Amino acid sequence: MKSITIDSEKLVERTLVDLIKKEGGLCIKLSSQHFIGLPDRLCLMPNRQVVFVELKTTKQKPRKIQAYVHEKIRKLGFRVEVIDSVQGAKELVNEIKNLPF
Repeated sequence: MKSITIDSEKLVERTLVDLIKKEGGLCIKLSSQHFIGLPDRLCLMPNRQVVFVELKTTKQKPRKIQAYVHEKIRKLGFRVEVIDSVQGAKELVNEIKNLPF
């Protein structure tokens, strides 16, 4: 049976921030005492790609309020991704850095 590596939320977040920065983008921490459920990070890439990212420890899922807010943001036309592994962070950055304008 294949063993599953558990990546902590902090490790996933640090990886995402480092990779976005390496590609010339910004990975802004979102926090609000007045708006619960907001994704953890707003990633802005040089090719005008904007992605909201919710970070989780491996196998963890967003809480109901988070899923609700994510859906509201998606309905406004923005991309929201939930990342729960270092590999997931790498895949997201590789995808968005290669998207056309």
